Amino acid sequence: MSRRGRAWLIVLTGLLVFFAVLGWVVEAWTEWLWFDELGATQVFTGQLGTRIGLFAVFGLIIWAFLFGNLYLAYKLRPFLPPTGVEQQALERYRYLLGPHLMRWFALAAGAVAFFAGLAAQGHWQQWLLFENAEPFHQKDPQFGIDIGFYVFKLPFWQYLLNTGFTVTVLALIGALGVHYLYGGVRLSGAGDRMTTGARAHLTGLVALFVSLKAIAYVLDRRALLLDTISGTDLTGAGYTDIQALLPAKEMLTYISVIVVIAILIFSNAVMRNLVWPGVALGLLAISAVAIGGIYPWGVQTFQVDPSRNVKEAPYIDRTIAATRAAYGLDTATTTAYASDTVEPPASLAQDKTIVPNIRLLDPAVVAETYTQLSQVRSFYQFGDKLDIDRYTIGGKTADYVVGVREIEYSKLTTAQSNWINKHTVYTHGYGLVAAPANTTVCAGQPLFVSGFFTGQAQSSEQGCSSATDQLPVEQPRIYYGERMGEYAIVGKPDGGTSAEYDRPTGEATDARYTYTGQGGVDLGSTWRRLLYSIKYAESNFLLADAVNDNSKILYERDPRTRVQKVAPFLTLDGDPYPAAVGGRVVWIIDGYTTSANYPYAQRIDLQDATSDSLTGDGTFRLARQDINYIRNSVKATVDAYDGTVTLYEFDDKDPILKAWNNAFGGKLITEKAKIPAELAQHFRYPADMFKVQRDLLTRFHVNNANDFFNAPDFWAVPNDPATAGTSAKQPPYYLLTQLPGQAEPRFQLTAAVTPRERQNLAALISGSYVDGKPTLQVLELSKDGRIPGPGQAQQLMENFDSARTQLNIWGNNVVKGNLLSLPYGGGMLYVEPIYLRSSGEKAYPLMKKVLVSYGDKVAFADTLTDGIKQLVGTTTGTPPVTTPEQPPPTTGAPNLNAAAEKVNKAIDDVRAAQQSGNFEAYGKALAALEAAMKEFEQASGTTPPPAASPSPPAPTPTPATTG
Repeated sequence: MSRRGRAWLIVLTGLLVFFAVLGWVVEAWTEWLWFDELGATQVFTGQLGTRIGLFAVFGLIIWAFLFGNLYLAYKLRPFLPPTGVEQQALERYRYLLGPHLMRWFALAAGAVAFFAGLAAQGHWQQWLLFENAEPFHQKDPQFGIDIGFYVFKLPFWQYLLNTGFTVTVLALIGALGVHYLYGGVRLSGAGDRMTTGARAHLTGLVALFVSLKAIAYVLDRRALLLDTISGTDLTGAGYTDIQALLPAKEMLTYISVIVVIAILIFSNAVMRNLVWPGVALGLLAISAVAIGGIYPWGVQTFQVDPSRNVKEAPYIDRTIAATRAAYGLDTATTTAYASDTVEPPASLAQDKTIVPNIRLLDPAVVAETYTQLSQVRSFYQFGDKLDIDRYTIGGKTADYVVGVREIEYSKLTTAQSNWINKHTVYTHGYGLVAAPANTTVCAGQPLFVSGFFTGQAQSSEQGCSSATDQLPVEQPRIYYGERMGEYAIVGKPDGGTSAEYDRPTGEATDARYTYTGQGGVDLGSTWRRLLYSIKYAESNFLLADAVNDNSKILYERDPRTRVQKVAPFLTLDGDPYPAAVGGRVVWIIDGYTTSANYPYAQRIDLQDATSDSLTGDGTFRLARQDINYIRNSVKATVDAYDGTVTLYEFDDKDPILKAWNNAFGGKLITEKAKIPAELAQHFRYPADMFKVQRDLLTRFHVNNANDFFNAPDFWAVPNDPATAGTSAKQPPYYLLTQLPGQAEPRFQLTAAVTPRERQNLAALISGSYVDGKPTLQVLELSKDGRIPGPGQAQQLMENFDSARTQLNIWGNNVVKGNLLSLPYGGGMLYVEPIYLRSSGEKAYPLMKKVLVSYGDKVAFADTLTDGIKQLVGTTTGTPPVTTPEQPPPTTGAPNLNAAAEKVNKAIDDVRAAQQSGNFEAYGKALAALEAAMKEFEQASGTTPPPAASPSPPAPTPTPATTG
């Protein structure tokens, strides 16, 4: 290569290295500034320091070990290399490598050490748990060892052992190559094929490998408790493992030690050859196959399989007990529910315990309604799924459907989407919007009670909203939210005007605002602006007047992302929710500590267990992760205005959380006693943990090993009846209700389960907090009960004549709400709100009807109150008279012909209004259809029963209708 070519190569290489290092420095610097903003630099430095430390320590040790063995092999080369044709060919390689041999050794060892260091730094979490291990104060049922050994110690020991195997094999291969190159090992020729030094060196490495194998057998004995019981899908050690494999591992440990001694002594002190060491290694291999493979196979095949239910019973008992303890199922209370009532009790019409609180608004459906009725500006947006929380207003506690009005940057127009607008003007949302979950007004709209821009709703005079904000907050601005994907630059120059768009005011000019919170990273210096200009590859940090000496940059504004970065050891619930606490809007996120190393506890895939029909549609899908222990150990909050992240200890008994807190200085987690009382009132049973517990309870509610093995009473989570044709599970739902055995209404998460392979109802599972402690309750129905399950109830309701006719008329514009299961009077009350969406471009669903069933009786009404009255007064087999699509032509009296023409015209008007998306015209057409049908029936000599309700009232503003 010419001098110029070498110069260009050096320059290009230098530039590549410079930009790579610059990118790493910028990323690390901005990360430190972000953590410093939150006062959590110990997390950043703890992670970085641990990663660098592991990389350096493992890299240096492995480099020294490999280089030392290569160098030792070179030093043990024979003084006079052997002669022969083979050695003549090797002499050329010795000549080429000789002048720089140590450099080649160092480079080869360095390459392996580099990748080993990269692998080691990825195990930083295992190391921190290993270093900060806490006792569980519970012992495993086989060895009597504290469970903390399996959770904290065993994973890192296994990693060290696997690394040791790999490095020893590489050292053996490298040393063998060097010995061969310099004549210490020969493949041909007279005399010994291996020098004394080479034999001692190589047999020493083989002995080290076998020693590691002996240690592996010891750890394998412990790890058996984390294996799978043969012939089942249960986690743990079964009969064969304990009676055959466990002693086999112990025998192989002793055999390995004997083999190590044989290799070292017979190879180097007694016989000075490899015959007996080779025999010893062969015997070890044969023993491993015979003792560790064939013998356990024989025990499993000839002893266990013919009577597995008897042999495995003690170990199934272990799995049941460990699983219930590891997942918090051991605190669940099971209550028998006499479920033989299929006739709706008359008291249901006057009930004051569950009926007034029945939720009619489905948070997964009404998000679009909130967006259209409460956004005012097109760039405001609510989440794909809203949330359920409870508030006390006017002395009455009720559950509310809540959502935060955020900026949807994809909804900005082309003119609004320039850099200045996107990052310095449209910086925040505004308001926590809430509506009582059991109330609809104005033809099916939610009754909004908060989140108004001016403190009063524009539609309050029509009764469509409360007159004033009933959940006022001192700071309603939302700078941190689930839809805040863009960074924001806030702050005005001294003497300047506010540039941030705040809210519409109804005046000629909308309000402007300047951020005054503590959140954000200061951009006052040129160096900081240059730093973020490089980070985001954006020159406007240096050129735009909007970036001034008082500017701050807010980034990583998604609450879940912020918590995950501050607490990388937590698994976060997929459904964060906002709450009004202390005059501010805060996001509440449930954090879990998990492990896959709890002895005998059933191992599951967290993603599979938590996925249902709503996953990914307003809730986050959890990553695939095998676990067999979970605790809701942390309640995390993120202030929607300044982004402050606070991690509150919720389970003060969890040893994993204690270990992580110690790993990061002991002050990362706020003590449970310091949780504000107002905040604690908004804690709710975490959804993803409940799903895990629900799935496990379908099997592990059975406590007897024989019954568990035969599985006659196993349950199943039903598919979501509202999403026909899919196999997605029915999601659990939050309700403020009072279940049998409860002294007062609770805000609880509930789910129905059915017997496996059957559709009737088996049990109702609920999770709630009682005196601040999580409580699971299983309401178990009799095994021969006739109560329909959710799928059967859905079919029964949809096949009800008047409901089927109306739903067919509405067609694809029907949106089904969540199907609620409510035990009452020895039976089960099912309630499903029915929404109607117009065909317009900005259509949104409004609640129009309610389907109610109890036993084999169904009602289809405009309101829940009317539906329950119909249900109690309805006789099986006499459904209301329904409306045909088109009445047949008549040739009778003129009145009958005229009535039929009115019906036909009314049906045409209904379809026309439906296609146009005009709700007002649609409601009027439905009312005209109902009148025409009554006239037609009177003219034909038939009279419909009082329960007939073929259509909802016209969608004009009406007084509030409370569940």
